[in-house]
Amino acid sequence: MSEVVEDAPTVEVVAAAGPELSAAQLYRVLQLRVDVFVVEQECPYPELDGRDLAPGTTHFWVAEGDEVLACLRVLAEPDGTRRIGRVCTAAAARGRGLAARLMTAALETAGAAVCVLDAQTYAAGFYGRFGFVAEGEEFLEDGIPHVRMRRVPRTP
Repeated sequence: MSEVVEDAPTVEVVAAAGPELSAAQLYRVLQLRVDVFVVEQECPYPELDGRDLAPGTTHFWVAEGDEVLACLRVLAEPDGTRRIGRVCTAAAARGRGLAARLMTAALETAGAAVCVLDAQTYAAGFYGRFGFVAEGEEFLEDGIPHVRMRRVPRTP
């Protein structure tokens, strides 16, 4: 899947299953995630969790040339739920709607599946725009406040 983002013809939304990622693609995605979560947010955590290359994982990213500007991943959980996570945008690319484009693509791919995510609390409103609703109490993950959110697709 690849589409051109309307406001910037050189920016593409790309999706690839974990096992289909090239070494270069995986490197660029991981580099952005480390830049945002570990360096910028000063949150040392085990980024390599063994799920990026799993058959049920799909990565979505926005690239401009070889540079990954924003990314997320969707994990297929054993119960059929889709878990969206590792949503991030490079500091220099924020404010362009790239994460929204990725969320739209991920939710289109998820179809009728229930989707869950653990949102950093400050971003809960962003996910609410896509039909996610907070459930449960706020919790700390790696020292950062989060809230679990769920999206149940509407039935026609």
